[in-house]
Amino acid sequence: MQQSDFEPISRISVPSLDSILGKPFPVLDDGFVRLVDYMGSDEAIVQAARTSYGKGTKKVSEDRGLIRYLMRHRHSTPFEMCEVKFHIRVPMDTWRQWIRHRMANVNEYSTRYSVAIDSAQATDPGQWRVQSVGNRQGSGGYLDLEKGNHLTEKEKELQSLANSIYQERLDLGVAREQARKDLPLSTYTEAYWKIDLHNLLHFLALRMDDHAQLEIRLFAKTIGEEIVSKWVPNAWEAFLDYRVRSLSLTQYDKDIIAAINRSGKEEAKKLAIQFGLLDESGTTSKKSRERDELELKLSDLGFAIPW
Repeated sequence: MQQSDFEPISRISVPSLDSILGKPFPVLDDGFVRLVDYMGSDEAIVQAARTSYGKGTKKVSEDRGLIRYLMRHRHSTPFEMCEVKFHIRVPMDTWRQWIRHRMANVNEYSTRYSVAIDSAQATDPGQWRVQSVGNRQGSGGYLDLEKGNHLTEKEKELQSLANSIYQERLDLGVAREQARKDLPLSTYTEAYWKIDLHNLLHFLALRMDDHAQLEIRLFAKTIGEEIVSKWVPNAWEAFLDYRVRSLSLTQYDKDIIAAINRSGKEEAKKLAIQFGLLDESGTTSKKSRERDELELKLSDLGFAIPW
């Protein structure tokens, strides 16, 4: 091909995203998410999949169908052609979970070079969560308001004292890198976070889930519902259908569901004993997280629990 054979290329623009560039979406009491920049769109995903610099197909419906096919069959590379950059303000303890998602480019506010952000996440009296009995890293339910009021007052005292000591150290000339060491994890930090769409959707699938901690779940839902849904509506729709609202069946799940359809509860129960999901007598006295997950899937599919 001669150089003159190539068609001109214009930068892909998404008007609905352009209209919210720089707009802060509030999260928690003093956090936010802002869209700083983006590259690509649904059209870019289609272009990449067809290895084409043209408009891909003539019909929008065909582009939607291709994106759904790519998502359904987990073809990830075309989604990596889209990137987005956020400016976020988030409590440090939530940021610790966030930064575990390593497939991103990050530049965080440094309390070694700058004075720490004078803001810490506060907890309303009715929002103190109780430790979950069955999940060591989760919560379930809330403390009563009397206890909540007591804890919120103590939280204010603790955060005020920590900030006062930090400021005193700075005033006395202590280096910022050392003065910061006793700041609470509720202190807000800020960062620029740039990530491609494939890895962003992986982040959202994990952090929008009901099992994720509430604070990071609120950030994830804000990113997904307020920004990604406007940026790549076809990809977002496919993501919800095939990742968020879908079910993943294990071999045990498939075998037990097939047994229910084929022979009824008794065969399914025998298989559950064989797979170690039930004890030898066929009761649920034996703890099994895999059985618990299977029961949720069966209920979601409209099956009665066979044991």
